[in-house]
Amino acid sequence: MTEVELAQACAQAMYARDQATQGLGIRLLEAGPGQACLRMPVRADMIQGHGTCHGGFLFALADSAFAFACNSHDQATVALGCSIDYLAPALRDDVLTARASEVSRKGRTGLYHVRIENQRGELVAMFHGKSYKVRGTVLAQETQDD
Repeated sequence: MTEVELAQACAQAMYARDQATQGLGIRLLEAGPGQACLRMPVRADMIQGHGTCHGGFLFALADSAFAFACNSHDQATVALGCSIDYLAPALRDDVLTARASEVSRKGRTGLYHVRIENQRGELVAMFHGKSYKVRGTVLAQETQDD
């Protein structure tokens, strides 16, 4: 299995188990070694009191992209710390795309950046995540769940 095939298998296995991501209407578009691309439409129930998408939904989208990217090497990995910078509002009916990319992965930790853009390619938010490798693999969990 190539690195790309492994990353795609990990992403598919994780997505199938990820009720939170699916429940928010987030779709997995692409996965590769240290990378992931997800898309989420901004629904009416995601709009807060100022008429824009609640930041928690933006964070959830970015966090999901981060999770798929840092688990793409078939090593079970969790978040050690995350932050987000909100740069522009997302509005109802916008379609947001989150692209996660691996910046560094050494030992048990990794660093990832996630860009969230709207359908016009405008930057909405930047997310920064630090990962921590735990015991186990992504695909081994898949076979245990069967």
